[in-house]
Amino acid sequence: MIGEILQGVDYFGTAVFAVSGALVADRKRMDLMGFLILATVTGIGGGTLRDLLLDRPVFWLTHWEYLAITAVMGLATFYVSKPLHQRANWLLWADAVGLAAFCVIGAQIALSLEASPMIAVMMGIMTATFGGLIRDVLAGELPLLLHREIYASAALAGGIVYVLLAHWLAWPIAAVVLGFIVTLVVRGLGIRYHWHLPSAGR
Repeated sequence: MIGEILQGVDYFGTAVFAVSGALVADRKRMDLMGFLILATVTGIGGGTLRDLLLDRPVFWLTHWEYLAITAVMGLATFYVSKPLHQRANWLLWADAVGLAAFCVIGAQIALSLEASPMIAVMMGIMTATFGGLIRDVLAGELPLLLHREIYASAALAGGIVYVLLAHWLAWPIAAVVLGFIVTLVVRGLGIRYHWHLPSAGR
């Protein structure tokens, strides 16, 4: 059962991250190819880095459905994004949901390969943030990862919760649910109340 839950979370995260990439393409007034490229790199970028670092086969090379998901979401967003208002807000929340989903998936895959708890948390953070980093660099924007906003720190919190529950307490379903919720809530509170981490000179 836990395998099906994690697979669903992975597909869901891929879809919402692809939407966040496509929304950036819309804001930059890109053409259809731009939508597809940003949707794809955002949806699979973090998982690609994770698999390379863990020396495992890159997931989308053997599971074509991930590329199909990013393409479908990129196309769908291209045709329906125009009527949406407050697209910046949609982008932030789509990105927050993807962040929460991929944080859990990255940590889980690392643990399944018998990585240490610390490495599992780091893989969760990298999986959750690297796709958005590529998206923002390609779009010519300062990456969210480098903002003072609560972003990578939300993935850190969720990754710690996941590893604590999955590795030490052996509660896999609770780990998925609570790891996702903690990441989303921390990031969501940062969006809602404009929380920031301290920066140089402040």
